[in-house]
Amino acid sequence: MFPWKSALVTGASSGIGEAIAEQLVAAGVHTTVVARRHDRLEAMAKRSAFAEPLVADLLTAEGCALVTRRLQDTTSPVDLLVNNAGFGFSGNVTDLTQVQALSMIDLNVRALTSLTHAALGPMVAANRGWILQVSSVASFQPGPSAAIYSATKAYVTSFTEALHEELRPTNVKVCALCPGFTRTEFHGASNMAAEDLSTVPAFAWLSAEAVARSGLNAVAKGHALDVPGGLYKGVSALTNSLPRTIARRAMGLASRAR
Repeated sequence: MFPWKSALVTGASSGIGEAIAEQLVAAGVHTTVVARRHDRLEAMAKRSAFAEPLVADLLTAEGCALVTRRLQDTTSPVDLLVNNAGFGFSGNVTDLTQVQALSMIDLNVRALTSLTHAALGPMVAANRGWILQVSSVASFQPGPSAAIYSATKAYVTSFTEALHEELRPTNVKVCALCPGFTRTEFHGASNMAAEDLSTVPAFAWLSAEAVARSGLNAVAKGHALDVPGGLYKGVSALTNSLPRTIARRAMGLASRAR
């Protein structure tokens, strides 16, 4: 089904990362599952012999170094890296602490860039590899009330598309997965109010399983960008076609209306 014998998935203990890991191990792909929550990784390993737990906190230098060593182990190469670990806080920039603001940048940008760079060396040397970066439709426009999160995801999408072109002469493929509202633990952790989420219509929600399947298929096919769901394909096309002034004002009005 998939062209990979081995994979490494960060943020694999819940949500989209867990769904990606579950689909990989179900297909017989030996998958190193990375997260902070030891109990969830062990539970996954008990369900499948293809899951290999690696407990690491990517907000620490030690955690990134641990995962880097796994990615650069040429005796057991990783065919597919999935950079899924990330989080966001909802609220105006002035409502956030500096720790919250900088932690988003550290995990969503710094750690992702570090692990991508670590994986690319062996992959380019072998002239074979795939990287799936979990971004967001929030990457396509400014996000008032989620300014830093949206900015970090804009980095992920731009970085990935540029890498896709840099790597075109090789057999290393890089894809940005840009889902919209997905039913995971993400929104609860982002301190987004329940009443805000209740205004999102049912048809706008995606399942983690569907998003995972779309992203894995896209990166396997060598696509640079994947936006799951017809609704979000249309939304992203519309926002990209609008003048930035109009897109910015529209997002601002939407955030204040919640």
